Amino acid sequence: MRLDKYLKVSRIIKRRTVANEACGAGRVMINGKVGKPGAEVKEGDRLEIRFGNRVGQYEIVSVKEHALKADAADMYRVLSEPEGGF
Repeated sequence: MRLDKYLKVSRIIKRRTVANEACGAGRVMINGKVGKPGAEVKEGDRLEIRFGNRVGQYEIVSVKEHALKADAADMYRVLSEPEGGF
């Protein structure tokens, strides 16, 4: 699945356009490398997302095309999360 779509489906970032912009600006890292919006993600990948001076780190647990809001948090494991979220 594309990185920008995963961020939206998992609700780490609420809108796909915002996820796409964050990826394009180099604020999202996959396994220590800059993640472009179209980069493929898979289970076990680690994400690091920077907005300003806030950094969140996540591990991908599952990849689903669609997820209900209640199930979205089960798609990733929080390693460290910024206060207030994104």
